Parts: sequence; structure tokens; C-alpha cells
Amino acid sequence: MAEPIANNDSEDRAAVSKVVKDFVNGLSEESRMLVVLKAQLYGGMWEPMLDDLKNRLNGKPYIFKLANRIQDDIERIEQMLEFEAENNVDLVDYIDLP
Repeated sequence: MAEPIANNDSEDRAAVSKVVKDFVNGLSEESRMLVVLKAQLYGGMWEPMLDDLKNRLNGKPYIFKLANRIQDDIERIEQMLEFEAENNVDLVDYIDLP
């Protein structure tokens, strides 16, 4: 008789959870602030924040002045956006909002 196949669903969720926890714990203060701003000013979406930053770089109207290091913030956002997509999570759920 064949052995029953173990359900790897809970193991997969635990592995993803650890990956997310490790990622969040490794975020810089600047990255954490971007996640907070994403939640509080941009309706939980990265795209409007990226548009704001790129518009600022191009001298176009923008909503919010985030920092002088715009290019660094854009790179941070793109990294976190990619991480969220790869792990099917929203980092807002893992950061304590003020």
C-alpha cells in the first residue's frame, strides 16, 4: 500500500512566512518609511508613489516630497514591489504603522 502524500501547503506557507519575516526584518528605516507612506498616502499602492518620484525627477507636478534621494527611493520601492509580487504579500501587513 502506498504511503499517503503529506500536505505541503502548511510547509509552503511557513517557508514563505519566514522569507517575508526575514525580508521585513532586514528593511532599512528608509524602506520602512516608504511602506508606511505607501499605506497612508498612496492607498496601499506603489505605482502612484513611483509616479510622484519620477515626476519630481522630471520637474513635473508631484503630490508629496519624500526625500532628496529620489533615485534611491525608486530603487527601494522597485525592490519591495518585486518582493511583494514574488511572495504574494503586502509589506504593509508586516510593518507597524504609526
